[in-house]
Amino acid sequence: MIRLFKHYVPNAVLLLGVLDVVLLVLAGELGWTLRVSQLGSLPGAIYTRLPQLISFAVVLETAMISVGVYGADALQSLRYATARLIVAISLGVILLSAVYFLVPQLTLWRSNLLYAMGISIVSLVFLRILLGKALGSQAFKRRIVVLGAGTRAQRLKDLSKTPGSAFVVVGYISMSEANRVIPEAIARDAIYNLADHVVVLNASEVVLALEERRNALPLKDLLRIKTTGVHVNEISTFLERETGRVDLDSVSPSWLIFSDGFSSGRMLSSMFKRLFDITASLLLLVLALPLIVLGAIAVRLDSKGPAFYRQRRVGLYGTGFDIIKLRSMKIDAEVAGQAVWAEKDDPRITRVGRIIRKLRIDELPQCWSVLKGEMSFVGPRPERPQFVEDLEQKLNYYAERHMVKPGITGWAQINYPYGASIEDARQKLEYDLYYAKNYSPFLDILILMQTLRVVLFPEGAR
Repeated sequence: MIRLFKHYVPNAVLLLGVLDVVLLVLAGELGWTLRVSQLGSLPGAIYTRLPQLISFAVVLETAMISVGVYGADALQSLRYATARLIVAISLGVILLSAVYFLVPQLTLWRSNLLYAMGISIVSLVFLRILLGKALGSQAFKRRIVVLGAGTRAQRLKDLSKTPGSAFVVVGYISMSEANRVIPEAIARDAIYNLADHVVVLNASEVVLALEERRNALPLKDLLRIKTTGVHVNEISTFLERETGRVDLDSVSPSWLIFSDGFSSGRMLSSMFKRLFDITASLLLLVLALPLIVLGAIAVRLDSKGPAFYRQRRVGLYGTGFDIIKLRSMKIDAEVAGQAVWAEKDDPRITRVGRIIRKLRIDELPQCWSVLKGEMSFVGPRPERPQFVEDLEQKLNYYAERHMVKPGITGWAQINYPYGASIEDARQKLEYDLYYAKNYSPFLDILILMQTLRVVLFPEGAR
């Protein structure tokens, strides 16, 4: 994997993204050449329209990232990828229309845009047909050796077999575990030189998956392996990189303390984030005001009660604040203010409420909380005080998610469907801790872009 601004990108995805950008530029140029030729003119030197071609490629690539063209499902299924590509290119053309209106100098002819759009779809689909099996082959996967043969090693074995996995396990080394569950593991005593063994397997990384590390770390072996140029990683670091989560089953307080990250509170990052929040919330409130008003009218006509409601949530450093949302449930949804998890097909949700929840329209008034500084656009979702009190007792490190400002959307929201249980909260906590630990403006932008995918293709909204 390649690390960009503290976020890991699989090699196959990065390669595919670069090739896509090149194809989009070529599609824009080919569309221009075809249209000019039809008019009986010469296309001219390509450098004279590089800004137009680059803007065409960048906007369409942004749309492709936003709708999930580079997700695991799209990489595994050509049909899925084609559907997402068509949606992405269509959305990209709409975005280009806005860009051309704001910056006329970047404008390409509309007829040329039509040609370029069609060429883009055909060429991008053909690229995926050409590279389909290669992207998921071992040529793009890292070869790892697992030091351990217990339940932690089994987790890595299972993860390596999941669709879209970026690594393959080429060997297991048993360290005399009492609960050995990997039958093919080779005993450490049977290997004369562990460093040579790793080199012979052509491994690029060794992952420590020991059940008990006290007095069990083969330090001399690991030092020799490291000096051969092979990376050595602890299982928590490896799982964080591969899954985009902080794995609560393997993580320890010392790992959280000594590993890099948790820089969201730095002055420059905080200033950038706050400036973006103010600008974006003001802009979105102005643009979304008609939609909020229409939503409020629909809520009032559909059921008795106010169009908006306030609800207490836990924010930064555990302080409480009130969020404002469009009401999507009946006014008697909770008895005596007792917090209740939302359910699938929850009978408390009104007819209009079901629609505005699917489209996330009920969340728009929260831009006011962002403008006031109580929330950010990106961050862990703020929870009810009753839920927080319960979850802090049942989940380790739950309080640490409150070390960053809560958000309207977040890393957990784009990676995990809506959850309404302790186990769901645990899964989301792993994503929230990853975000808090690896925050960067790049990650915020990536989350905001992919939020469009969640809105267009709702998964589990309740």
